[in-house]
Amino acid sequence: MQSKIIVNDTLNQIFLNRERLVMFCEDYSGNETKTFIDVYDVSDKKNPSLKREIAIDGCYFNSRMIGDYVYVITRKGAWVVDDEADLPKIYVEGEVKVTSANEVCYSDISDYGYTFTTITAVNVQEDGLEPSDETILSGWSTRIYVSIENIYLAIGDGDKTIVHRIHVENGEISYAADGEVPGTVLNQFSMDEHEGCFRIATTSQVADLVSEPFALLSMQNNVYILNMDLVIVGKLENVAPGESIHSSRFMGDICYLVTFRKVDPFFVIDLSDPYNPRILGELKISGYSDYLHLYDENHMIGLGKETVVAEEGDFSWYQGVKISLFDVTEMSEPKELAKYEIGDRGTDSPVLSDHKAFMFSREKNLLVIPVSVAKIDEHRYPYGVPADAFGEIVWQGAYVFTVSATLEEKLVLKGTITHVNTGNVHDASYHVTRALYIGGVLYTISNSKIKMNSILDLSEIKELNLNE
Repeated sequence: MQSKIIVNDTLNQIFLNRERLVMFCEDYSGNETKTFIDVYDVSDKKNPSLKREIAIDGCYFNSRMIGDYVYVITRKGAWVVDDEADLPKIYVEGEVKVTSANEVCYSDISDYGYTFTTITAVNVQEDGLEPSDETILSGWSTRIYVSIENIYLAIGDGDKTIVHRIHVENGEISYAADGEVPGTVLNQFSMDEHEGCFRIATTSQVADLVSEPFALLSMQNNVYILNMDLVIVGKLENVAPGESIHSSRFMGDICYLVTFRKVDPFFVIDLSDPYNPRILGELKISGYSDYLHLYDENHMIGLGKETVVAEEGDFSWYQGVKISLFDVTEMSEPKELAKYEIGDRGTDSPVLSDHKAFMFSREKNLLVIPVSVAKIDEHRYPYGVPADAFGEIVWQGAYVFTVSATLEEKLVLKGTITHVNTGNVHDASYHVTRALYIGGVLYTISNSKIKMNSILDLSEIKELNLNE
C-alpha cells in the first residue's frame, strides 16, 4: 500500500501528527519567497487529501510541533518599498492578512541588520481554526531552541548573541523577553531551558595580551545562566582557553561540553546552583565529538573524528569518524569506556552536522549511522602515510552497532548496509541518509531506495525502488 505526493516547491520539513501529514515548502518564484504549510489527511494511505494550505511571506527558517500545533518561523527582509515598510502577509484559503505595523514587536537591543521574523501557529487537527501569528523586528535569526512553552531565537551579532524569548501555549503566541550574552552559539544543543532558567554555551574571541608584539585574538568558552527575563544570573567563563566548542548537551543540572584544538577535553559542568556553575570533571583524549547523545543518566555517546597531533604546530589533524561511549557515573572522573574508529581521513557522516541522521535505541542496544568511508592507498606513501593525507571514498551506507554500557563488549560493529551499486559510490541518490526501525525490521533510506533488513542478523528482507 503506497501513494505519492508530488511537491513542485522546495520541501524543507515534514511532521506526522496522528493521521495528518504536515509539509513545509518554499516557493522562490519572481522576486518574492513564500513558505507554504500543507496539511494532508493520510488516514487513507492510498489517497492522501490536502486539507489546508497556508502561505506566509518570507523564507522558511525552522519549525516545531507541540501537541496539535505546528509553529513555523519565517524570515523576511525589513525593506522599505515606495516609502512604506513591506510587511509580511499570511494567505489562508484565498484571504490575505497583512501584518499591521503597530502589531510588530521590537527590542531595544540594536542590530546591524533587521528582519521581520514571523512565528505562525497552525492547528493541524482542527481545519476551521484560524492560524495565529506574531512578527518581530529583529536581526537575522541563526539558531533556535524550543521548550514546551517557549521559543528562543538566537541571533549572532559580532562576538555576542542576542536572544529573544517568545511564549507559546495552545497556539497563542506572545513576545516575552530579550537579552544578550558574549560569544557565539554553536547549535540548538548549546541552549536549554530548565526550572525557570535559560542556559546557553558560547565561544568568544578575547584579546591575548601576553602575545608580542601585538595582542592576538584567542578563543574561550562560556556557559551562561539567564532568568526568564533573559538577564544573566550566573556564568562560567574562560573554559578551555584557545579552543572552541564542538558539541554540548544539557541534561537537568549538568552540562556536557566538548572543546577541541589539539585534544578532546570532555567537560562535566554542575549547574545545580544557577548562580554559581562549576566544572566537576574533565577528560582529555584524542579526537573530538561533534554530537553528544544521552545513553542513560550515567553514560553518553559521542560521535565525531579521531585526531593525530601535528608535529609542526599547536593543532591536530582529524582522521576517521570516531564513536565513543563515555561513563559519567563519577562526574569528577569521566571515562571513555569504548571507542570505534571508521575509515581514514576523509571519512564523513551526516550525523556530524545533522543529528536527525543518528538512530539509537537503548531498548534494542542498537546504533545506526550513515557513513561515507574513505581509505588511503598506502602504496602511494612508501615512507609512511602523513597525518594530513586524505583517503578516497570507497563505500557509503549504514554502520550498525550493538551498544551496551553493561556488556563486556560495549561497542561492537554488527554489520553494514549499502544502497550503492558496484562502482557507483559517488552517486549521492543512493547514499543512505536515515534509518529507523519498526518491530524487528530495520529500514535504511536514501533518495532512491528503502531497504528492509532484519534487526536480528541484518539479513535483507526486501527493497523498494523509489525511482519507479
